[in-house]
Amino acid sequence: MTKTTTYGTGKHENHDSSAFYERQMMVMAAHSLQKPDLAAYQKPHPFSVDKIYCHSSEVIALPDNSVDLAFTSPPYNVGKDYDENLSMYDYSHLIESVGVEVFRVLRPGGRYVINVANLGRNPYLSMTARFHNIHVPIGFTPMGEIIWQKGKGANGSCAWGSWLSAKAPRLRDLHEYLLVFCKYSTSRPDKGVSDITREEFMRDTLSVWEVRPESAKKIGHPAPFPVELAARVIKLYSYVGDVVLDPFCGSGTTCVAAKQLGRHYVGIDNNQDYCQLAESRLYE
Repeated sequence: MTKTTTYGTGKHENHDSSAFYERQMMVMAAHSLQKPDLAAYQKPHPFSVDKIYCHSSEVIALPDNSVDLAFTSPPYNVGKDYDENLSMYDYSHLIESVGVEVFRVLRPGGRYVINVANLGRNPYLSMTARFHNIHVPIGFTPMGEIIWQKGKGANGSCAWGSWLSAKAPRLRDLHEYLLVFCKYSTSRPDKGVSDITREEFMRDTLSVWEVRPESAKKIGHPAPFPVELAARVIKLYSYVGDVVLDPFCGSGTTCVAAKQLGRHYVGIDNNQDYCQLAESRLYE
């Protein structure tokens, strides 16, 4: 093993990173990590999984420590058909309330992956920063951020602002984020069957994923994300047979991907129409 060099090297080689993780910044950041207790794991009742529940995820009818992975795209509160016109305080309270329940039902070593976009231009709202500030005090530990690149932006369009002037140019987002959190430990203490291929693992452990967005008209939901996005998350962060939760399941994409990949699913949404849509997609 070699120590990390000052300028790095031009080739891939193993290195000893212990000195980096002994620095005060990293020691403080690791304060929430714990060794997971397998004895704390619980299995949800067989009748409680592979279902869509139509109610708020501020109360989740699952036992403590019973979910292996949660993946969701919460409402962005930007005026979609399903959005309420919430203040930032009320919106943050909703996300926090759901986060507390997800933390409770998540097994030690389990992961919570949240698809979120930053909003606005004047001013620009960093929702990624806000979501970190909400979830870290709950007890979640950040594991990384994935940039979901939805397009190349080479079609000649732009966000305008001040055209060809430094006065007030606007950036046009071509991406959203997947924020990856864990409960207590970045490593799962249990063993299982992973179905991810070598090529998929090499691709999906990079921090930028190129995945084409889904058609809202095709799915019948104002803001669906693609099955491929959910499938990548599920294969990277869960074993075959695991329980996958989506607390804002919308059109049911996470549940569809989980079913296709041999996982159990639990989807929750408070919109009756979208719950019915999710059910229909699961049994197409």
